[in-house]
Amino acid sequence: MIIKTNAARILDKLNIPYELRTYEVDMDEHQSAVDVAKAIGIAPEKIYKTLVLKGQQDPYIVAVIPGNANLDLKKVAKASGNKNCEMLPMKDLQHVTGYIRGGCSPIGMKKQFPTYVEELSFLEDNIVISAGKRGLQIVIDPRNLAKVMDMVFADLIQ
Repeated sequence: MIIKTNAARILDKLNIPYELRTYEVDMDEHQSAVDVAKAIGIAPEKIYKTLVLKGQQDPYIVAVIPGNANLDLKKVAKASGNKNCEMLPMKDLQHVTGYIRGGCSPIGMKKQFPTYVEELSFLEDNIVISAGKRGLQIVIDPRNLAKVMDMVFADLIQ
């Protein structure tokens, strides 16, 4: 039986279609997007990771990018209207978002922060994001993700 997370409950409340996928987690090791893709049987470019940054104008910014890509800090800064931005220190992630590394979902954070999603996601029928818990992923149409939260599609990767 799959235990629903805040992200899944939010999607249910809004009647947004999605699918939950589970995978085995080794709590002692970090699993990459490629590892997760293999575990749930999805192409690596469909796995999207949620990154949290600090901006000079916005205290926190969320970027959702393919797990096999690298974030371009200058592009995120430009898209968000910040002069510059930097990654949030990992030690601050749970305090700021309510989520831990490897289980950070763009849906259901403690507060809604400005969120930017890699524009290439719009070319996909479905992308996979964290459900807010390690070992649990949400398969969702990126257009439906846009119905859940205020977000901007932008060029964010190198």
